[in-house]
Amino acid sequence: MVGDGVTLLQSLILILVAAAGWAVVTTRNPARQAMTYGFYGLTLAVLFLTFHAPGVALSQALVSGVAVPLLLLFAIGRVRKDDHG
Repeated sequence: MVGDGVTLLQSLILILVAAAGWAVVTTRNPARQAMTYGFYGLTLAVLFLTFHAPGVALSQALVSGVAVPLLLLFAIGRVRKDDHG
């Protein structure tokens, strides 16, 4: 098949995914890290979409882009609430 190589758009999104992953690792605040992780998950979903994997992209967007960050934020809120009395 002609053109099976990585396109310019895919390369740019790969760089964006790497930058988002770096941002997750370097973020210190747990609440901000959860939000950064959500952005990272959404960038991965876009990457999967550019590689013609719409099912994987949808799963990635829902789980890593929405569900996990919300659960993390909920857990962080509960821990902070319990710590303050």
